[in-house]
Amino acid sequence: MKIPQLKRKLEVKKYHNFELKDEFSWVHQKDILNVLKDSSKLNPEIRKYLEEENAYTKFQMKNTEQLQKKLFNEIKGRIKLDDESLHFFYNKDGWEYWSKTTAKNNYGIHLRKKIGDSKDKIQEYWNGDKEKKKLGASYFGVGDLSVSHDHSLLGYSLDLNGSEFYTIYIRRIADEKIIDEKIKNTSGGITFSKDNRFIFYTLLNEKHQPKKVFRHKIGSSQKDDELIYEELDSKFTVGMGGLTADEKFFTIGTSDHSTTETYYFTSNSANSEEKIKLKLFQKRAEKIRYSIDSWQNYFWIHTNQDKSPDFKICRCKHSDPDIWEDFIPAKKEAVIGSLEFLDDWIIRGEMSNALPKLFVRNIKTNEEEELVFADEKVWSPGVAGMQKETNTDNIYINYSSPKTNGKSFIYNLRTREKRLVKEQEVLDKNYSPKNYITERLECPSHDGRLIPLTITRHKDTKIDGTANVLLYGYGSYGSNLGFGFSSTKLSLLNRNIIWVNASIRGGRERGEVWHEEGKMLNKKNTFEDYISAAKFLIEKKYTYKGGIIGYGGSAGGLLLGGVVNKSPELFLGMIIQVGFLDSLTTNLDHSLPLTLGELTEFGDAKNNKEHFEYIKSYSPYHNITKMDYCNLLLVTNLKDVRVIFDEPTKFTAKLRQFKTDKNLLLLKCELEDAGHGGKSGRDSAIEEIAFDYSFILKITNKLNT
Repeated sequence: MKIPQLKRKLEVKKYHNFELKDEFSWVHQKDILNVLKDSSKLNPEIRKYLEEENAYTKFQMKNTEQLQKKLFNEIKGRIKLDDESLHFFYNKDGWEYWSKTTAKNNYGIHLRKKIGDSKDKIQEYWNGDKEKKKLGASYFGVGDLSVSHDHSLLGYSLDLNGSEFYTIYIRRIADEKIIDEKIKNTSGGITFSKDNRFIFYTLLNEKHQPKKVFRHKIGSSQKDDELIYEELDSKFTVGMGGLTADEKFFTIGTSDHSTTETYYFTSNSANSEEKIKLKLFQKRAEKIRYSIDSWQNYFWIHTNQDKSPDFKICRCKHSDPDIWEDFIPAKKEAVIGSLEFLDDWIIRGEMSNALPKLFVRNIKTNEEEELVFADEKVWSPGVAGMQKETNTDNIYINYSSPKTNGKSFIYNLRTREKRLVKEQEVLDKNYSPKNYITERLECPSHDGRLIPLTITRHKDTKIDGTANVLLYGYGSYGSNLGFGFSSTKLSLLNRNIIWVNASIRGGRERGEVWHEEGKMLNKKNTFEDYISAAKFLIEKKYTYKGGIIGYGGSAGGLLLGGVVNKSPELFLGMIIQVGFLDSLTTNLDHSLPLTLGELTEFGDAKNNKEHFEYIKSYSPYHNITKMDYCNLLLVTNLKDVRVIFDEPTKFTAKLRQFKTDKNLLLLKCELEDAGHGGKSGRDSAIEEIAFDYSFILKITNKLNT
């Protein structure tokens, strides 16, 4: 089959006295946000090319079709499809809520009943599949499901094409009657006032940026909604923070990636017909981040202020918000998380040395201890309330690890007794945590910094330099990699492919310094860390040179794109999902939804020559050269508002010009019904994973396994 070729149209733009040449810039339409809403507005020439790429990908992957079906059935077959979540109780109101999944349904079902009622009185107040069918939607993205405080109303928000423009609906639960007009172009979040007469929401502007918070009176017209707050700084976005823990206040937060500011108003004032008056908690200051909660007549502040890069917890009295006292002091390279409150207990999370931890403090004695309920070196703890009321010693705790399926307990904080109430069932007779090994190692990067690696393999996989390794990384925005269990990964682990998570710089696994060392003019450390991890795994015989599969998406796509230009010889292949591959062009275009807010993460190439030169030096699209590349699968979606489809498209087209090898280069673009996270629905998600895994097994010569 003929390899697709994209037409070249040279465009030259000058920045900082440098001529930036681009033969594929024409792929980016000036009205791109309209295309995201309505795909019929896509340039027909571009559509034809994308269709050709899809056809070529299908042709090259034809010999994997049976394997894709096998993997789909295998992955889906491990999941307990008919399952229920833990229950959440509103004891004073007399309700309990939970959700369930079924074998027939692709979307969740939400249920409730009066506490003490029999099973025959269970109410189904949301069924995703029924709602999708009712609307005749091919894509069905649910932004929020929110029940009013009197349990009579359901607010829900829907994205029906993948572009993340959400429409809000309000209906009575009793008869499912819509009692409000649609509220369009929102970010999706819904917050009810305590008297159930109003909702608060955030409106998106024409660039898909949340800039305005409104109060809407249920039953009135959207045009009459009260503007509560408008963010005027082009780099900042705003969001409704919701109710504080004591339900005395609502908060509104505004931020870029490095600076925050919080406003608040009383929950009683939210019920009034009078205009809401906001109070500023603390004026924004560059690189100072904070958020607030309220409990027992104190404001609790989670902040990096006072040279506390990894955060600390302060508090102040409601009556004197300017006088702060430290409650939990900062720790070196240990990220202090936010707090959960019970009457007698405070629970918090912490991340240190790329490992999550949970702590509980007795309010009366002020004693704090770590909650440890697993004997594994690498595991992921979690905590959740059982009920809305806080006069309790009981909580849900849960844990999993890369090799151990999830377990949930009712845990008594006073007696320390725990009772298993739910276990993630893996419907595979051959599965046991004992069949897998998880290790935590550290490898030195180019500058001596030690990179945490979490390595999971089947016990029978030999460490003799013959196995393939899947190396996953991200390394941006201070985001941490998770260490929980996924039964999906068993399909690779059982085929002697080792899964490795690299906690590279740009994340916050080792504190804010770890993030700072992988952003802005330090961004190349992210790539060097990943390459160092690959070389280490080869050196230690986990794999061999040319035996690694890179896996990442979004900003993780930037990572892989930068790495493949620098060290392609280390890799057998890469899967780049919705990759940020034309980072320089996107950074220069301040009309795009995310660009302005990300200048503090990557720099401002448009207005700063040093930033321009630095980003240009690693931008994947701009550093493609004539050489051999590894096998590549690039996945993008036309409706993706975060990473515009033209980035992977241009990268593919240019790479076809320059690469000197005969390895696979495949572009898969979903032209309808998929956003940044792919298609909607359980089965569609599994199909996409099966496709990715079949590509891995194809290039590792394991088609018949």
